[in-house]
Amino acid sequence: MRIDLHGHTSPRSPCSNIDPLHLLEEAVRIGLDGLCLTEHQVLWDPDEVKKLADGFGVRLFRGNEITTAQGDVLVFGLEENIQGVITIQELHQKVQAAGAFSIAAHPFRGFKVFGLGQLGLTLDQACKKKVLQFVDAVEIRNSRVTEKENEVAAQVAEKLGLVGTAGSDAHHLDDLGTWVTVFENPIETETDLIRELRSGKFTFGSAR
Repeated sequence: MRIDLHGHTSPRSPCSNIDPLHLLEEAVRIGLDGLCLTEHQVLWDPDEVKKLADGFGVRLFRGNEITTAQGDVLVFGLEENIQGVITIQELHQKVQAAGAFSIAAHPFRGFKVFGLGQLGLTLDQACKKKVLQFVDAVEIRNSRVTEKENEVAAQVAEKLGLVGTAGSDAHHLDDLGTWVTVFENPIETETDLIRELRSGKFTFGSAR
């Protein structure tokens, strides 16, 4: 199953210009099996999501992109709207208590990252980024960061033994499906999604 794990719609995410219905129409057009609504600090109502997805044939899942003092984190399975900025430790405690799943989103966006022997952030230094000590996975492919930033995220995930996920981080319609997570097993519910994320039985690809 090809699922875009990271997307934003308007008006729930003010930075996005995507109408939710247009998002689903585009998902059908490019052949996605599922997508996740990960608004900033806003969790969709499950009944509203079910009604929105009806008739499209695309699985629609709820998530949340939560701002912590140490970086943005995608969370699945946490039934709480967290407002404002919290610490990654506080979020980790909530995720653990809820049996939820957390992913460090675009962890090196805007960082000056270079190879060893050059000025900038080395791989060892990158691995010490605090948010990475309190998440279940790392987003290693994101359409809104550079190829180098994605590659550093992938190297860090491998070195730390964390699974790497992919998502478009769509804010505009043509972003959708740029990067997707490709799951081995079928996913019908949000419980299934969390189970398969934990299993690590997935790769990444593109629907574009």
